[in-house]
Amino acid sequence: MSDENKSIHEFDFNLICEYFSSVERQGPGSPEVTIKALSFIDGLTEKSRIADIGCGTGGQTMVLAQNAPGRITGVDLFPAFVDRFNANAARLNLQDRVKGITGSMDSLPFQDAELDLIWSEGAIYNIGFERGLSEWGRFLKPGGCIAVTEVSWFTDERPDEIQAFWRDAYPGINTIPAKVAQMQKAGYVPVATFILPENCWTEHFYAPQVAAQEAFLKKHAGNKAAGEFISNQRHETQLYNKYKAYYGYVFYIGKKT
Repeated sequence: MSDENKSIHEFDFNLICEYFSSVERQGPGSPEVTIKALSFIDGLTEKSRIADIGCGTGGQTMVLAQNAPGRITGVDLFPAFVDRFNANAARLNLQDRVKGITGSMDSLPFQDAELDLIWSEGAIYNIGFERGLSEWGRFLKPGGCIAVTEVSWFTDERPDEIQAFWRDAYPGINTIPAKVAQMQKAGYVPVATFILPENCWTEHFYAPQVAAQEAFLKKHAGNKAAGEFISNQRHETQLYNKYKAYYGYVFYIGKKT
């Protein structure tokens, strides 16, 4: 397997964390898309409890907090992400109702039926879409909502190169109808489903990485693993530009029954 075809999971977590700490977003998305998804959520008040699972440095969480009432807890596995998350909340004067904590999405620190809304952009793949929807549901109140983005196929058939890439990177990838069916099976009524526009990848995710990659390579000059990691990131960008008609991120929003 060539360096550029490695799965991101084969790289050192410290390198991954350092690199993605330097950019605002750890996955495709945009403020406009976060606000659009939020428009499908009803009934939030100042007393609402919200969790952003796999929050990263909080790019989407801060948008959420600026456009919705309630208290938000961001959960991420990486302390460096959480530190930056809390610094961002303080910078925006949101620290009284937005707090990041270090934790694992497969062992969340919430009580049953505690939450009104679970949010997760570009992160549920770490536990798996079906497993995440199923296990996280117990933390939601009846009628509470979940809103997640998940990479999905747009077509039933696709070229072998991109099929092989995603089969290795995330075997759980599937078509949009299949994901909606999984959401229903997990105990949710599907509320809305929409594809993230292309600029969520190009403008908000890949473009900011160009300068970050140069700085990262300069800092880690001579480090083979760092060089391989950047090659991998650049290869992913090339694949998206080549095959974006076949896949992308999709927002799935459901209400617990």
